Amino acid sequence: MPRTRVHKQAVANPCAALPATPSRPRPLAASKARPPETRREADLPRRTPVSLTLPLRGSYASLVRQNERTEADGLERIQDDQDLRNRIARKMLVRVPVSAALTVNASLPADRRYCRPWTARFLSELARAHAALFHRPLTVSSAVRTVEYQKRLMQINGNAAAAEGDIASPHLTGATIDIAKVGLSRKELAWMRGRLLALEGAGKLDVEEEFEQTCFHITVYKSYLPPARTNNLGQQKTGQSTAAQRKAQQPGSRETRQADPGAPVGTASQGQ
Repeated sequence: MPRTRVHKQAVANPCAALPATPSRPRPLAASKARPPETRREADLPRRTPVSLTLPLRGSYASLVRQNERTEADGLERIQDDQDLRNRIARKMLVRVPVSAALTVNASLPADRRYCRPWTARFLSELARAHAALFHRPLTVSSAVRTVEYQKRLMQINGNAAAAEGDIASPHLTGATIDIAKVGLSRKELAWMRGRLLALEGAGKLDVEEEFEQTCFHITVYKSYLPPARTNNLGQQKTGQSTAAQRKAQQPGSRETRQADPGAPVGTASQGQ
């Protein structure tokens, strides 16, 4: 008995009567499917906070402020080597407090390794805190300078600040030091920037980073020292009588020749 044609067609094309299945869209790659905000947020925990990594760049306004603040502190610019020796002898300047936590650049002359008593205290505390975290010392690359020296420096270093005027180098007062950045890790730089920026915000100092000399340029103000204790009569306990204080004051000078009793004793940068 012959087979029917209908049966042959059904066998020949068994899927002809089935409905078409719509194709599924291919999923996007995971990186394209995530919104940009999610990717940025996911990256943030692996980075140091931005506020600590940005360099502390200086400005004209900052240099003007450093001159105004040191003048308000009653500091005079040190004119020459003889003036420098006199101030060291009167203990208006003290040695940079060298220790296991703080060194001085070997090329810095011995008579340039001095600073103001409150600057020395700042250095001791900063270096001690840094060493406790990173177990190695900081290096001072520049400290006090004279007007005479700064004028010579201006002739050989285009980055040097003026020796006179409203934007003179605050190194001339002895309140300013430079701390070398060479050899510091990213974590150390971030820690330094965070700590110095907090002290600047509190009005204790001004800081800026120099890039020709690769250092932190820091001017420390008298306000860094804690307020002096007073006795019942409201007089400062300085360990000196009123007569001794008058004797320590040189005629014609705005500065008091009195050292801080609690101050530590202890390639140089040539920027501002």
